[in-house]
Amino acid sequence: MLCIEALVPKDHILRDMFDGLYRTVLARFPEIDVALDSAYKTPWIMKQIFDSGRKAATPYKRPMTKDGFFRKYEYVYDEHYDCILCPEDHVLKYSTTNRDGYREYKSNPKICASCPSRHQCTESKNCVKVVLRHVWEGYIELAEDVRHSPEGKEIYSMRGQTIERVFADAKEKHFMRYTYYRGLAKLRMQAWLTFAAMNLKKLAKWKKRNGLLSEFLLRFFRLWREYLEIHAAT
Repeated sequence: MLCIEALVPKDHILRDMFDGLYRTVLARFPEIDVALDSAYKTPWIMKQIFDSGRKAATPYKRPMTKDGFFRKYEYVYDEHYDCILCPEDHVLKYSTTNRDGYREYKSNPKICASCPSRHQCTESKNCVKVVLRHVWEGYIELAEDVRHSPEGKEIYSMRGQTIERVFADAKEKHFMRYTYYRGLAKLRMQAWLTFAAMNLKKLAKWKKRNGLLSEFLLRFFRLWREYLEIHAAT
């Protein structure tokens, strides 16, 4: 574990948490590869990674649309004309850019009113379909290209063998499944001490494999393991 952070849940928690952690880790370990969970597959985070000269290895993210409706990828963006083509090959023209950085593309209500696929497209009472595309959507498309590449698959395959194992040990063996303290200061203290202990345990195992532990420490760990086994049996 290289760095951790504890924040109050809010709308931009992932963005706020990632910015600080990424800068800290990048300054200390510039040689790292980046593999993330699908929750971090957002335009801002992808922009941060690709602009820093690295590739983001991410998993497939399921479309968040209603059952029976067209998926977002079925609406094709035409970069030359800056418009969206719906599954029925009708044009959705650019309307405006909202404060969250999403460009809004809207359909012609006269065409949608008589469209045979309207029940799979929109439930709007005024028969207007709105498709949102972020101004940094290109970075999401770059992440998709990396996901399908051999290099991206290789990097992401290491995630289950590295950080996910750390999370599993923290939750199952070090009481990190739930929070036992109130307040950010106490939570940070618990997290830092827990992961520091886990890092020390990993360091001790590495030294033992490479014959770098003294005989005193080996004897101490052997006695400690025996004590834990006796304590668990009773």
